[in-house]
Amino acid sequence: MEPCFLTAAAAAAQIRDRKLTCEALVRSCLARIAERDGDVRAWSYVDPAHAIAQARELDKRPATGPLHGLPFGVKDVIDTADMPTTQNSPQYQNHRPAKDAGCVAVVRQSGSVILGKTDTVEFAAGGRKALTRNPHNLAHTPGGSSSGSGAAVADFMVPLAFGTQTGGSQIRPASFNGVYAIKPTWGAVSREGAKLCSAYCDTVGWYGRSVADLKLVAEAFRFRDLAAQQPVSVKGLRVAVCKTPYWDKADASGQKALATAAGRLERAGARVQELELPPKFGGMNHAQRTVMQGEGGPAFLPEALTFGAILHEEFRGMADNKLEITGAMMVESYDLIADCAKTFDSICRDYDVVVAPATPGEAPEGLQSTGDWVFNAMFTALHTPCVAIPCIKGAKGLPVGIQIVGPRYTDARLLAVGAALAPVIDVDGTH
Repeated sequence: MEPCFLTAAAAAAQIRDRKLTCEALVRSCLARIAERDGDVRAWSYVDPAHAIAQARELDKRPATGPLHGLPFGVKDVIDTADMPTTQNSPQYQNHRPAKDAGCVAVVRQSGSVILGKTDTVEFAAGGRKALTRNPHNLAHTPGGSSSGSGAAVADFMVPLAFGTQTGGSQIRPASFNGVYAIKPTWGAVSREGAKLCSAYCDTVGWYGRSVADLKLVAEAFRFRDLAAQQPVSVKGLRVAVCKTPYWDKADASGQKALATAAGRLERAGARVQELELPPKFGGMNHAQRTVMQGEGGPAFLPEALTFGAILHEEFRGMADNKLEITGAMMVESYDLIADCAKTFDSICRDYDVVVAPATPGEAPEGLQSTGDWVFNAMFTALHTPCVAIPCIKGAKGLPVGIQIVGPRYTDARLLAVGAALAPVIDVDGTH
């Protein structure tokens, strides 16, 4: 097997046992990029010589952390000191940050090789779409805004990659591309050096090809309570299946994915029951959009004043408050979210995990729409950790996943539960 096809966890073990060098893994990933990226277009910047030089240096050292020698893709709204950060914006094509973003510094200092920058929706917020195509069918979107990161991990170009989520930009591409992802609890990972859209919603996460991959990165970020976790058994696990207030947006494949996951878990011995959220949760997506657009105004005002009419109209619209979002509307939205967050945490005490849709269904055809994030926005605003797990192939042969959700700051427990659930839900996966 070419090293690029290894999961991050498997590659890390081989590097640790000196059965694989960092350079061999990086060269294999670069070869895969050379072979496939002309079609998939996941990357906005790769410097092969620089990546190989990083790997060779790591091969000379003892392991420096849990990610030693593992290549990492970085979404191109996250600063890297040794590579451009273009934001996929015409105004930032030559932008060279002075230092790494906080999340990049953590994985670099944990031994990772920063392989390159992955394409993104402009500013991870609107405007220009990425050129990236879904590796399972090039006529379809990979989702967004973390378009390149999801596709690069799915197509075996890199074992790990950063994404971000303000609405559904981490979990949605995971479902569309058939990979694993985590959107951590808001605040669990530093957002310093990543383009700001909504201070209340923006969250840095990452993609892998197994729950063990996600956990490796969580170890680098020193997630709370990781060391205290014990192996979880599916038998007897209390599983809440939550269709959410937006179930009417799910198509046949989205409905099948959730039903399939629930059925597989029940047959494996889990105690599965349906969870209907209180009516007030029906306003959560509107509240999230209000907060995102309202906070987007101050976030994009500097660009609007600097670039004027050449800045994309979506960002000028936020800066100019075209939606006429009032202070009272912001307060009402924050208050509803806070109320629902407390309620959701309380509800979760009766269950070990909540299983919910990740997307309405398969990835849409074409690249102008990155898909609907109707099943993600609520959990983003609630600040809950979410882990995406692949589940089925839809009628068009494209992946459709689900997400598991827990109360705030239970990321470590969610990963432990996810490790148990993944082989049951993702029966064709590479755990």
